[in-house]
Amino acid sequence: MKSYFAAGGSVPWTMSGLSLFMSFFSAGTFVVWGSIAYELGWVSITIQVTMCLSGFLVAYFIAPAWRKTNSLTAAEFVRNRLGDNVQKFYTYLILLLSLAYTGSFLYPVAKIINVSTGFSVNACILVLGVLILLYTVVGGLWAVIITDVLQFVILFASVFIVVYLSLKEVGGYAAFVQQAPEGFFSWTAGEYNWWFIVAMAIFNTIFIGGNWAYVQRYTSVKDAKDAKKVGLTFGWLYLLSPFLWMLPPMIYKVLNPTLPGLENEGAYLLICKQVLPMGILGLMLGGMVFATASSVNTTLNLAASVITNDLFKTLRPSASLKQTMYVAKLSTVLFGIGTILVALLVPAAGGIVNVVLSVGAVTGCSLYGPIIWALYSKRHTGKSILGITILSLSINIILKFFANELLGDNLSRSSEMFLGSVLPLGLLAAYELFAMMGKWQSQDYLDYHQKILNVPVEQEVGVEQNDFGFKVLSITLLVVGILILILSFLTQESQTIVFVVGLLIVLISRVIHPTASKKMIPKT
Repeated sequence: MKSYFAAGGSVPWTMSGLSLFMSFFSAGTFVVWGSIAYELGWVSITIQVTMCLSGFLVAYFIAPAWRKTNSLTAAEFVRNRLGDNVQKFYTYLILLLSLAYTGSFLYPVAKIINVSTGFSVNACILVLGVLILLYTVVGGLWAVIITDVLQFVILFASVFIVVYLSLKEVGGYAAFVQQAPEGFFSWTAGEYNWWFIVAMAIFNTIFIGGNWAYVQRYTSVKDAKDAKKVGLTFGWLYLLSPFLWMLPPMIYKVLNPTLPGLENEGAYLLICKQVLPMGILGLMLGGMVFATASSVNTTLNLAASVITNDLFKTLRPSASLKQTMYVAKLSTVLFGIGTILVALLVPAAGGIVNVVLSVGAVTGCSLYGPIIWALYSKRHTGKSILGITILSLSINIILKFFANELLGDNLSRSSEMFLGSVLPLGLLAAYELFAMMGKWQSQDYLDYHQKILNVPVEQEVGVEQNDFGFKVLSITLLVVGILILILSFLTQESQTIVFVVGLLIVLISRVIHPTASKKMIPKT
């Protein structure tokens, strides 16, 4: 079971870090933030740089704490630290909300393929959903992580080519800056003011550090030091990537400044269609599909892990390994079907931007903030953590839907995000201070502390599995690199940049192959 859900507890931190990065990323980045980049410019980069800051905070303060719990999943920690009833509440609620998130991840890439090919959105959702579901069921977390790393390479290869050709199309960076609209390089713009930016930084820290799917990236590595490196990898990548991602739609504003209404959501794809050769455009679309697949299959694996380990095994502790694996794969299939259904309903829910930002603002910190706090607190009980979650969720939901009646006006985007981020943390701090003044210590914490002292840390050798994973990744990257090299000879324009990118991928595939890695290690 640990091999299926935690990849043997020995995933290299480099692969786990790239997997975390790609799991957080989806085609929604190009659709949602790409539309903001086209419309408002630099503020889209400002928003995404907060994710870099969040990655560093998670690396130093949250990821190592998760690894030290020696829990297979976040749900397991919640059960041990806060009690069975609290764990069941969070499990049901988070699984329900995960459907909303995964459905919203699946919808944008289906929309992109719809625009590119003319196939219906519903057909794209169904086909993509089934494909993602199949390889997640077969391979567990190792399938997810290997696919994530492959997606990372394909996506960044495509993005580098798009950035280079976009700058070439507009006449260079200097020409782009000169022709850009006034205020296009302001740090904030419109409803995305500094209050929104601060709230996003808080939200992203809690979401990256506490989302149950991402927690698996911290618990599946060797030790706390490697868990810290996972967070640092995420942070450094998000220091660079927003500039690469947002430049093309910003450049397209100069090339075509008249996109009306919601058509600006397609700005990234439109610049790709304008500058990319046909074969590389297909590679770019593939990168977007794979990136979204990463976000979806991460949550599918989480759902199967929680249902199997924290629900089924609690009800049937004597179940055989065969029965447990059957439940794991069946729960993945059922949750995948639910994800497809939610994606089909996204248009009726007000569109992708409204779904992602509103659900995140209302629920993100209220759900994950209290659990992260419990990693450190000796005073919070299961009841206090659960009570604060319910109270902050209730307040956020009431103000989301009834602010106009209660306050005389609806909450702005920044007010909604700031309230959702700060309220639960304020309530947690208030209880902590109150308990400190009363010199209370949580019995739940004392029981948990005693329990972890008496439970030996499970050791599982994962070297053989790591070698197999690297072999699969190396061979797949080699195939991708060769395909890009072939495309470079078929492309009449921009042959050099395409050839160089393909050659680099071929070289990387050789370096990461286990045989090559062992040869590079000097014999003693």
